[in-house]
Amino acid sequence: MLFEDFDPLKGEMLQILDHEGKIVNDKLEPKISKDTLLKMYRTMVLGRVADEKALQFQRQGRMLTYAPNIGQEAAQVGPMAALEEQDWLVLAFREFNAMLFKGVTLEQAFLYWYGNERGSRYDDNVKVLPINVPIGSQINHAAGIAYASKLQGKNEVAIVFIGDGGTSHGEFHEGMNFAATFDLPMITVIQNNQYAISTPRHKATKAKTLAQKAIAYGIPGIQVDGNDPLAMYLAVKTARERAEKGEGPTLIEAVTYRIGPHTTSDNPKLYREDKEVEEWMLKDPIIRFKKYLIDKKYWSDKKDEELHEEHKQNVLNTFKHVEESGEVELEEIFEYTYEKLTPNLKEQMEYYKQYLNKGGENNG
Repeated sequence: MLFEDFDPLKGEMLQILDHEGKIVNDKLEPKISKDTLLKMYRTMVLGRVADEKALQFQRQGRMLTYAPNIGQEAAQVGPMAALEEQDWLVLAFREFNAMLFKGVTLEQAFLYWYGNERGSRYDDNVKVLPINVPIGSQINHAAGIAYASKLQGKNEVAIVFIGDGGTSHGEFHEGMNFAATFDLPMITVIQNNQYAISTPRHKATKAKTLAQKAIAYGIPGIQVDGNDPLAMYLAVKTARERAEKGEGPTLIEAVTYRIGPHTTSDNPKLYREDKEVEEWMLKDPIIRFKKYLIDKKYWSDKKDEELHEEHKQNVLNTFKHVEESGEVELEEIFEYTYEKLTPNLKEQMEYYKQYLNKGGENNG
């Protein structure tokens, strides 16, 4: 009944935890174990600390272009906590927190943004696809995984993230339509952070909400307070139950905000007012979740200080190790496109080896 109770066409948004960390809907508060709640919070704080440090590393010339996640922690961690171990995470490029919760290590995540090929190779038991920069194509990747899961009779659900701007791309429609037509076990989370680089959401579509786009596919769609980790958890938990019963995909719009720039190459001051950012900072997902945990006697300010210091040292030590990791082997650049090297890739690799052995451009 959850999706029927919140009609995006009527402007109804699912919220359980308000900006002050207080429960506003007792009946919908999900039953989440203490251990899981604390894992959610610790992951969100690690993501925030790592994010702030990554910005510094990039400004110091120690990391390549980076896509910040500050302010979007709940929109990512809430959904991941609601899934099962066997489920797949299909990424865009701003899902740093989701990756950490699902099992990608901090070192692996940093390696990617450092420009090291090993950053896209995760542990064998971690069901996460590599970061996907082409806008919208991850929807088709998720639909493919979900289709395979259904054909093979596996209890595996694919969750895929996309930004608000990405919903204007053709591949979003193609993947969503395919998933809906075949009742695939797929959950799509739109991280509506209000901007597609510098284009505000209201200039990208005339739709009142992004969640209502689900109507065209004949599937449920719901708009959720994306800074409320409990609401995001409940929405995805319910969507997964639908998928497991063979009822098909669900579209979830997480209304959140990108506190930082689109990437480290962007200057958001050129297209938005500081006042707008300040207003959204009052809705910080980490602050409200912290208050909630303290009210439940699961957390304290002292533990919070210790956690921040622990994560700070962890991030600094991890990035130091990344910087000392050295260059990748030439073969690694070719090895991970397919399970086995194709004849064409082998030919390219051998050609480039010969090119390098001759001294590259210097010797023509």
